[in-house]
Amino acid sequence: MTSVSVSPSLYSITTNTRTRLPIPSLNLHFCHFNTKSLSINPLVRNYLQGCHRQKIPINSVSSSCTLRPLLIKASSMASSTQPSTDTKIKPFTVLFVCLGNICRSPAAEGVFRDIVKKRGLESKFFIDSAGTINYHEGNPADPRMSAASKRRGIEITSISRPIQPSDFKDFDIILAMDKQNREDILKAFNKWKFREPLADDAAKKVKLMCSYCKKHDETEVPDPYYGGPQGFEKVLDLLEDACDSLLDCILAENRDLGSS
Repeated sequence: MTSVSVSPSLYSITTNTRTRLPIPSLNLHFCHFNTKSLSINPLVRNYLQGCHRQKIPINSVSSSCTLRPLLIKASSMASSTQPSTDTKIKPFTVLFVCLGNICRSPAAEGVFRDIVKKRGLESKFFIDSAGTINYHEGNPADPRMSAASKRRGIEITSISRPIQPSDFKDFDIILAMDKQNREDILKAFNKWKFREPLADDAAKKVKLMCSYCKKHDETEVPDPYYGGPQGFEKVLDLLEDACDSLLDCILAENRDLGSS
């Protein structure tokens, strides 16, 4: 039984045309160089077996044999050392906004998400909703709105939050449910742009939800909060019409989103 000690010779990957592989340190006992039974680096095993064939004394490995790291072409390491060139399309971001973010905008988020899913475009979109006030922050959607949506097979899972400055940077389009919502959103933007790094044209992202309706003449999505069940159904009718057209417009203006 002979003890072999091999000093480490570490090299980092270079950008030259050749690359050096590191050789780990060993302090092992070998019996007749039965290296096949050992779990060691193949480079080290080949080196030791080479010394054995040349009848170099094991106790003089460090002085009689020069331990050289294996040189390989850098091109053969390209797949593991170079970052992938695959580029993913950035999801198109959509934000729906109403007053408290518990009725209309959560429903719009749910309706639009359902349409996107049915068209197999889930990975191409990021969808969210918010309110112009923080009164209901942290609360789920109004149970009446959730129930009406569920009857149409639409799940509402959003939690109320107020609109924030970063929304003007993070979202490609912001849909206001009515004219007062749009006015409040733009008022907040004009206040925030003096203390936040917001683009001057970010306000152009704000659109009225009903501007995308094709089957209805309404210019606003009415707030159903103080009304009866029919009010929630009317909201869903308008949203289904507008969201379907909205998706068509987004895809027409961003053809890469429709490609597989």
